[in-house]
Amino acid sequence: MSIKALVFDAYGTLFDVQSVAAVTDAAFPGHGATITQIWRLKQLEYTWLRALMDRYEDFWTVTRDSLDFTLRTLGLASSPELVARIAAAYDALLLYPEARAALEGLASHRLAIFSNGSPDMLKRLVAHAGITDLLETVISVDEIGVYKPDPRGYAHVEKRLGLARDEILFVSSNGFDIAGAKAHGFHVARIERIPAGRLRSELAAATTIDPALMFKALRMQPEQLGFQSDATIAALTDLVSYVAGLRQA
Repeated sequence: MSIKALVFDAYGTLFDVQSVAAVTDAAFPGHGATITQIWRLKQLEYTWLRALMDRYEDFWTVTRDSLDFTLRTLGLASSPELVARIAAAYDALLLYPEARAALEGLASHRLAIFSNGSPDMLKRLVAHAGITDLLETVISVDEIGVYKPDPRGYAHVEKRLGLARDEILFVSSNGFDIAGAKAHGFHVARIERIPAGRLRSELAAATTIDPALMFKALRMQPEQLGFQSDATIAALTDLVSYVAGLRQA
């Protein structure tokens, strides 16, 4: 198989969305974990609802709106200025520890990001992480005004890279994104952040289901939509040997 480019999802794949917890807890001590999980769940839900309603707004707007919903739902007093300050945590998400080494190890390939993030958000995020020079390009859904997993988004990736779908390896940890990319026809590698066995053990041991555990169950497992990844990989650095194996196949 001739893979010429690897295209990475950003949020949850290269960057840890859970790292906003430090900011949410600093703003609302004792509520950070709950805010973090509801915020991310609602953020994704709003992208899907806006897609269904055909009412696109960029991801910065969605990020603020979903945070505002979260704070109002929890009865936490806020202001537009506070919401914007907390939402800016998405510009400084932590890079997963192995991400830089993985990108460096794959430097002989064309590397890109395809994300729901708005262009300005992604530019700030990639610059903050210091990986701008490791990427050929960063592609935002904002360029076409549709959110993942709309097939037009994945088709836009082909157009931007000038490659056929079978020349692209798409990498994500998000089930909805994996299903969308696979349905489009990409070769897909799933980064397994939470193995199913570990999740079942955590659920069995829990006396109550806390927000983080609920998030793992809802958003960090493969979706049952009839489109599964071609490979499940434990860490981004494992992509180096996986891609080498594809080349020899």
